[in-house]
Order: sequence, then structure tokens, then C-alpha cells
Amino acid sequence: MNRFVLNETSYHGKGAINAIPDEIKARGFKKAFVASDPDLIKFGVSKKVTDILEAAGIEYAMFSEIKPNPTIENVQAGVEAFKAAGADCIVAIGGGSSMDTAKAIGIIITNPDFADVRSLEGVAPTTNKCVPIIAVPTTAGTAAEVTINYVITDAEKNRKMVCVDVHDIPVVAVVDPDMMASMPKGLTAATGMDALTHAIEGYITKGAWELSDMFHIKAIEIIAKSLRGAVENTDEGREGMALGQYVAGMGFSNVGLGIVHSMAHPLGALYDTPHGVANAILLPTIMEYNAPETGEKYREIAKAMGVEGTETMTVEEYRKAAVDAVKKLSADVGIPADLKEIVKAEDIPFLAQSAFDDACRPGNPRDTSVEEITALYNSLM
Repeated sequence: MNRFVLNETSYHGKGAINAIPDEIKARGFKKAFVASDPDLIKFGVSKKVTDILEAAGIEYAMFSEIKPNPTIENVQAGVEAFKAAGADCIVAIGGGSSMDTAKAIGIIITNPDFADVRSLEGVAPTTNKCVPIIAVPTTAGTAAEVTINYVITDAEKNRKMVCVDVHDIPVVAVVDPDMMASMPKGLTAATGMDALTHAIEGYITKGAWELSDMFHIKAIEIIAKSLRGAVENTDEGREGMALGQYVAGMGFSNVGLGIVHSMAHPLGALYDTPHGVANAILLPTIMEYNAPETGEKYREIAKAMGVEGTETMTVEEYRKAAVDAVKKLSADVGIPADLKEIVKAEDIPFLAQSAFDDACRPGNPRDTSVEEITALYNSLM
């Protein structure tokens, strides 16, 4: 049996944020808890939504104690702020950090037995749906607005906790490319490569099946066509990436990922490496490593990436073509090719063990070990 979980409602396209007040009122909510990060507030991005709330006469409280890699302490501060606000719904504005923090807050409010946060790691046995969340992404990458996953950093142990819970999915996703227009080139590239990693890992993961494959192949195609334009801030590129990352999220949230993500998570926890950058650097090398266990799927990946003549290629040729297409896109948008400027050699044993213990690792198409993950990190040095 396969299960698929998606938002109750989603809105897409320019001006989609104008639907937020109607959703809040139709669902009977009285006060929103707006979760966003300090930079989005500073640069007026969050104000695009709060202005609409104010114009509609909807009361809200603002919470902005959110770090790029949100910590247990961030979440606990948010729980107390939510209680003090007297709100009955959450409007999460931002990238994965804002939405992940909102999910953890919402889950703990309705499942107080998990207030320590650490108990949410993995597939936590929560019993109640979280506080209703309306998710408004400002980056085109994480797809947290449509997933049942969130990631919280345990700063004390230098590790990221991957949490998977069907009770945390936002009830409404509002995917408005205008909310993403202010992203700088570097962030656009990194989050875009994160979305591509979701699509490719989701397509080859052990849990993949026909329904998820449909989403992932389409997402790869859209992202390959759109990311370069998005980095140059074209309307077509922004709109394409807004859709492509969401479509990827519809798939991978329901079938899992692999060791690109399990190896990227400890880089974020230990060095605060942007998640998309870590994924982008790791992806081609891990694709080469996983290739023997992917059947003919790399032929479809290469084709979706725009490679011509895949029908007449040998297995070795189309697998190389898929990897090369990913390397080319990554280089074109300015992603580093290795980990030399990020990783300290003495940390690799810790990184490898953390990656092996990560919740994403079992989904990898090729069974692995701490020793093999160690070798993969070393190959990128």
C-alpha cells in the first residue's frame, strides 16, 4: 500500500497571496501568528502579506526569532510566543527555516507531550493535527509548504533532526512567485539546486512508484528549464521555479530521499552551510555512486534535463549524460564543485556517522555504510 498526503488547498501564480484573507475568514480563524525571519521583515517581504491582513481587518502577532537553520531553542521560544499571542492559526512566511519552525511550533501546541522538541525526531507518534498553517514560501527550493517533513538543529549535539509527521502539513500553500522576486542570485541558485535534488532523489529512492515518478520527472523538466532564468530574475524563470519546486515537494514528501540529504544535513549543523549549496555540491557525486541501482531511470533524468539522443545511448552513456547535465546546471548558476572550502578533514568521521544515522539514509537506492559515506566525503575534498 502507498500513501499520498498533500495540502487541502494550494494557490499558484502572481498575486496568489491575495487569497490569504479569504482562507482565514472561511476557516473561521480570528487571529494569525505570523512566523517569518528577521531579514524578510527588514526588507519588507513579509509586509506584502501583513499589509493584506491589515487591509482585511485580520488581527495578527509577529514572531521573527528564526535562524537560517532553526534550533530547538527557536522552536521553544515560538511555542511560548504562540501561547502568549492567543492566535488560532499560523501564517508562515519564508523559506524552509520559517516553515519548519512553524510546523514544530504547531505540532507542540496541539501535542504538548513533545515539548522537548527532540522527541519529534524521526516519525514521531503524535496524535493531533498541528495548529492550522498557511504557508507562503519566499524561496523556490525546500517545498516545505507541501511536505510532511521539517528539520530542526540540535545545536548542543551539532546535528540536524529530520522530523516526519503527517500531522504537520500546512492546510493551505500559497505559492506566489512575486514573494520570491527579491531573492539574491546565490540564494536562488542554492534553493533551486535543492529543489532539483528533491526531484532526482525522490525519483530514484527505494520508495518511488508510478505516482511519485510522475511528479518528479515533471519537476526535473521544469527546474532544468527555469533555474538559469530565475537566477537572472526573469519572470518566466521565477514562475517556473515556484511551480517546479512545489511539484518536486508533492512527490518526495511521500516517498523519501537519500544520502545526498543525509550527507548535507550534518554540513548544515556543523558549519551552517546553506542546505541547497550542500545538496548541489554532493548531488553529482552521489548520482554516480547510486547509478548501478537505478535501472533505466537516468535515461529519463537526462531527457528531462534537456539531453538529446538518449534513446540511442548505452546505459553507461545516459547515466553519464544525466550526471553531466546536473554538473553543468550547477556550474552555470555558480555552485562550488567541491567541499574544500567547507569541510575540515578531521570532522569527516563525525560527518559520516551523522549522515549514516540520518533519517534520509534508508531511502537511498544503494545500501551504504559509514565507510562508504566517509569515502564519498573524502572524494569531494
